[in-house]
Amino acid sequence: MSKDTAGHRGRGMDGVIAHWYTRTMERNEMAEYRRAAREVAEETPHGGSVLELAPGPGFLAIALAEMGRHEVAGLDISHTFVDIARKKAEEAGVAVDFQQGDASAMPYEAHAFDFVICRSAFKNFADPAGALREVHRVLTRGGRALIEDLRADATSEAIGERVASMGLSPLNALLTRAIFRHTLLPRAYDAATLTPLLEASPFSRFEIREKPLELSVSLWK
Repeated sequence: MSKDTAGHRGRGMDGVIAHWYTRTMERNEMAEYRRAAREVAEETPHGGSVLELAPGPGFLAIALAEMGRHEVAGLDISHTFVDIARKKAEEAGVAVDFQQGDASAMPYEAHAFDFVICRSAFKNFADPAGALREVHRVLTRGGRALIEDLRADATSEAIGERVASMGLSPLNALLTRAIFRHTLLPRAYDAATLTPLLEASPFSRFEIREKPLELSVSLWK
C-alpha cells in the first residue's frame, strides 16, 4: 500500500490518546517547543503571520504568540487537539486562531501567511501532495515553509537517545519507544521517497537536511 493510500493516514489523534500526548509533551518537551518557536520567529518578519500545520496541543504556536511579534494560526484535523489548544491559548492569555481542518483543503485565502511550519505530522497526511499544494497557495510570495519529521531510516540508537532525552517515566519511555518503532517509522519518509514528492510540488526550491532522527525540509515559494 502506498503512502498516499495507507489506511492510517489522515486520522488525527482524538480522545484519550490526544490527552495522553498533551500531558506527556507538556511535562517533558516545553523547552523544545520554545526553542522551535524562537527559530520560527527569527525566520519571519516582525508583524508577519505564521501558520502551524498540525499543531496538536498548540504548544509551539502559543510560545510563538507569547513573543508578541506575529499573528499566529494553527490548523489540525483533530477536534480534540483543537479544543485543547484553544484552552491552552486562553490560559496563556494569547490570541492564536486554532481551527479544525484538513491540510489538503485549508480554510485560508491565498497568500495569507509568511511562514508555515509543520512538525512531526507530515508523515500522517492522507494527501501529502495536496498538502504541499495548499502550503504553497497560502504562503505569501517569497514565503517559506519548514517541515520537520521523523526519517524512515532512523536507527534504534537515534530513537533511544531521543526517548532518553525526554525524561519520561519507565512506563512512558517503553510505550514511546514502541510507538516510534511500530507506528511512526512505518509511516515516515526517507530522503529518497520524499524527494520526488517535493520535485512534483509547485515550490521553486527545496532543501532536505538529514539529522540523526529527522528530516528537516525547507521550501521556498
